Amino acid sequence: MEIKDLEPQAVWNNFTKLNSVPRPSKKEERVIAFAKNFGENLGLPTYVDSVGNVIISKPATVGMENRKMVVLQSHLDMVHQKNSDTEFDFDTQGIQMLIAGDWVTANGTTLGADNGMGVAAIMSLLESTDIAHPALEALFTIDEETGMTGAFGLEHGVLKGDILLNLDTEDDDEFSIGCAGGIDTNTKYSYSEEAASGIAYSISVKGLKGGHSGMDIHLQRGNANKIMNRLLWNCEDLELQIAEINGGSLRNAIPRESFATITVKDDSYLEIFSKRVEEIKGEFSVSDGGLIIEITPVDLPKKVMSQSDVLKLTNTIYAVHNGVYRMSMTIEGLVETSSSLARVTVKDGEFNTQSLQRSSLETAKMDIAHTVGAVFQLMGCDVEHTGSYPGWDPNSNSEILELMKGKYKALYNEDPKVMACHAGLECGILGEIYPNWDMISFGPTIRNPHSPDEKVKIDTVAKFWTLLKDVLKDIPVK
Repeated sequence: MEIKDLEPQAVWNNFTKLNSVPRPSKKEERVIAFAKNFGENLGLPTYVDSVGNVIISKPATVGMENRKMVVLQSHLDMVHQKNSDTEFDFDTQGIQMLIAGDWVTANGTTLGADNGMGVAAIMSLLESTDIAHPALEALFTIDEETGMTGAFGLEHGVLKGDILLNLDTEDDDEFSIGCAGGIDTNTKYSYSEEAASGIAYSISVKGLKGGHSGMDIHLQRGNANKIMNRLLWNCEDLELQIAEINGGSLRNAIPRESFATITVKDDSYLEIFSKRVEEIKGEFSVSDGGLIIEITPVDLPKKVMSQSDVLKLTNTIYAVHNGVYRMSMTIEGLVETSSSLARVTVKDGEFNTQSLQRSSLETAKMDIAHTVGAVFQLMGCDVEHTGSYPGWDPNSNSEILELMKGKYKALYNEDPKVMACHAGLECGILGEIYPNWDMISFGPTIRNPHSPDEKVKIDTVAKFWTLLKDVLKDIPVK
């Protein structure tokens, strides 16, 4: 069976069409044109705003004209990450999807179910002729994954809706009514170089699960940057020096791979390396059993980092916090505050890092950002905090929440989980622009977003689609 023939066919067919369009964050020109053409070909009012968000309006079906207007929202961009041995160009190729048992996944790359399944569901509603619904405004935002600039750039007064349905949650039995805010901490340090001597090795850390640095941060998966640092730390007696490090890829993904080129005075380092590898693999045997750590002799590089700077770098990365910082005191099982060391690079005299801090409390978000930044400042790094975005405070008196809870119970004979999530949803930003919106987020089950292991469970797409249609036909009157 082809993916476009799965049920519900309308949603899977639109997901297939969407995934044929390259749509990495910051490079959404083609998918913006795709969404614009989709709306215009349906004869629906279609508007592209100044930052690239696409808004498509559809009138209510007959008899639904007196209901509250609903804004359906998903983001067009996707995380572009692939396995190091996968040949793929996100700028020119469509995603290569495949069916794996009960799931749809991709061939060595991210799938784009985050948030493509939401986009596909909205497209299916816009083109439908037999689904009852109130007046709809489809809001397709851009650049959610690398700064939420689409949401930040949304204009006041353009949208007239009363209720926002954000289709970007990743468990089919959960409704999200709150989310974490986030901020990036970026650092830069110019180090001194000297001529290389001794023998050189290439070290690789790979095979980690990675994942979403918000939704998966509590799973205690390995961070490739922190693991690589353990292999390099405290080796001054061996005159270990660093020629290059390339660790992680995206600011909002748990780093799965890191690669380094080092020099040491002799091969006695191999004994220390082997012992540390054994220790690290033992620690991650449950949470990240696929971890692979390898070392290979290579040609001697021309330049390496001075030993004094190696000491600064390895001690700093060892000291910087990574992972859960604090659990919520009000919502059981929710991560309140975290930090993820997403990117570490060393090359040509410059050491750079990128990390992302998240919290459902604004003050705690800034506290953890300053905590991380202070460690790098002690080393002498230039530290910059950028891209701050707000969280979304839960509304326990939400009318749409009560409607959806009743619908879920009636359809599936169980109560949904009502949650706040540790990911960054656009609802926090959108709620500041449109403070009167009644907001909720839901979606099908997606696992391992932001990694090449991303997958969406096939039967939950039908469940999500049924719930969405059932809710729309009973939206309250104005």
